[in-house]
Amino acid sequence: MLALAAASGLPLPSLTRASGGRSDAYSIPRVGNVHLMHITDVHAQLLPVHYREPAVNIGVHGARNRPPHLVGEALLEHFAISPGSRAAHALSHLDYVAAAEQYGRVGGFAHLATLIKTLRADRPGALLLDGGDLWQGSATALWTKGQDMVDASQLLGVDIMTGHWEFTLGAERVMDILDNELKNQIEFIAHNVKDMDFGDPVFASHSLREMNGVPVAIIGQAFPYTPIANPAHFTPGWTFGIQERELQEKVNEVKAAGAQVVVLLSHNGADTDLKLASRLTGIDAILGGHTHDAMPRALEIANPGGVTLVTNAGSNGKFVGVLDFTVRGGRIRDWSYELLPVFAELLPSDPDMEALITNVRAPFLSRLNEPLAQTDALLYRRGNFNGSVDQLICEALMEELDAPIALSPGFRWGTTLLPGDVITMEHLMSQVAITYPEVTLTEMTGERLKQVLEDVADNLFHPDPYYQQGGDMVRAGGLQYSIAPLASMGSRITDLSLNGEPIEAHKTYKVAGWASIQKTQGEAIWDVVARWLRREGQIGAITPNVPIVTGLGKNLGLN
Repeated sequence: MLALAAASGLPLPSLTRASGGRSDAYSIPRVGNVHLMHITDVHAQLLPVHYREPAVNIGVHGARNRPPHLVGEALLEHFAISPGSRAAHALSHLDYVAAAEQYGRVGGFAHLATLIKTLRADRPGALLLDGGDLWQGSATALWTKGQDMVDASQLLGVDIMTGHWEFTLGAERVMDILDNELKNQIEFIAHNVKDMDFGDPVFASHSLREMNGVPVAIIGQAFPYTPIANPAHFTPGWTFGIQERELQEKVNEVKAAGAQVVVLLSHNGADTDLKLASRLTGIDAILGGHTHDAMPRALEIANPGGVTLVTNAGSNGKFVGVLDFTVRGGRIRDWSYELLPVFAELLPSDPDMEALITNVRAPFLSRLNEPLAQTDALLYRRGNFNGSVDQLICEALMEELDAPIALSPGFRWGTTLLPGDVITMEHLMSQVAITYPEVTLTEMTGERLKQVLEDVADNLFHPDPYYQQGGDMVRAGGLQYSIAPLASMGSRITDLSLNGEPIEAHKTYKVAGWASIQKTQGEAIWDVVARWLRREGQIGAITPNVPIVTGLGKNLGLN
């Protein structure tokens, strides 16, 4: 267990402080004898992309005004990051278009592969850990049922992973991949997924490896609320959950088996990991995912047993977290954590990975490259309440289904397009590529509309992180409302209106939507939006429809 006196992480790397490119930007000093590399929430992005970080990432109650709930200038000031630098662009939304044009795209597996090889060369025995959401999020991942990402992750050298959106491929497909594709190559671990009838584990709970003479345990934590946030029929007979007590027992078990370093590979989300770290003992670090937060420093969380480091490595292949420990005499003596932004222009393309990506994409190129429209607007998704991409989807739904209101899920994944870009089918699919894409048209009372908004708001702003079960707030087209994140459940949503007229509790409204977690039939969302885009041709300025936010005071997660 990390002792308070021993926690002495090193400063941020040169890349984070620098304002321009440097040939040695990824030459970070090696520390110690235990080396872990961490990626998470890649969402099947094989090519370099743009991905705008949120301007709204509100923290409430104990999470208020602390990482990861800092945005813009507040984030840069807290982490002493130079405005206008590469790191400022990687970590914030500030001056996004100009910075994106200056610094270029991020991620891409061919560039990521080069970085991983560079890091491995200086870190003997290093493990590459993936925190889940690897096999979903692109057209090719959907059309190949995840096979493109399975092949790419094997070539990248992923050693251990856990899951969330992987499960939306269906239990049968997941088990087929694990039994026939990844067996003896990539370990899939999740201590908290059990058989509903007998409580037997569905997956291995952990991996115990020896690295440079040091026994290291990696425990897996899949997304606890998978059957709530996604359709339960994809994982019949499986139970999930945080399972705090069982996790403590697992930590005790691996330590009794000789583990000198214990790491939780988590898809809980940052706030849940921070609470977990404060309550459990014996975990040296939590490498987290799910909420797509890019945390440039490891947070040191005190608990009854000492200190647990908590990290989160962003999304879309945009970052690699590097955690080094110095272990002597069975104890951790020192540590270092670096969050490295993956700038494609600074990293040569790995030829083997480039060839794999080319082969994967070849059968689909004509579909991927189909031009649908051109955008004059910056198209982005991430943010607590709405993004311009989601506003576009809502407008398409309302027009195509002739509905005055549209609701679109608050997904955090989805890439960014710059003004002037052509929107291709591939770009559209990066926003909507799911296995339950059916569009719906339903009639809802005003009372039911309020209940839907209240339920999602509670998932996002519940004072107890263990009850935060979803993504960002559902996106609303046509519907206006006010939200008080600090209010109690059932009282956060007020002043609902449509076209300036109050929503009536007992009046019925036609509502378009998609991605229902209930089995349904309907046209695929990409067909509906693609048809609308082709007809529009040119997408002008888009103003996201966002609620009026009240009662927060000075909240540094609200730009």
